[in-house]
Amino acid sequence: MFRAAVRLSVSGVRSLTRTQPGCQALLASRCYSHGKQETDEEFDARWVTYFNKPDIDAWELRKGMNTLIGYDLVPEPKILEAALKACRRLNDLASAIRILEAVRVSKKDTHLRMR
Repeated sequence: MFRAAVRLSVSGVRSLTRTQPGCQALLASRCYSHGKQETDEEFDARWVTYFNKPDIDAWELRKGMNTLIGYDLVPEPKILEAALKACRRLNDLASAIRILEAVRVSKKDTHLRMR
């Protein structure tokens, strides 16, 4: 059953790349996005404003950090500063420690992938 699902998903990717000739090198990428590409500065500003919301609660803080770490990148220091200040506003030491641990792990993973 699992092998059939894998074969089906691989054949689906192959058919996607055959129908769109510009995507042969990027098998996992979707080539039908016509939206505006967000620059790094806009990305950083969006997350800084998210964490600087005065009415942010602990759930929104955790949700934002899970989403940010899910992007598989190491956040910029200004984003981390805003997130840690949000932890301070909420008086939530545990979330601050989790943020620092998540950054440490994602930085280590990024370093290992570059080798």
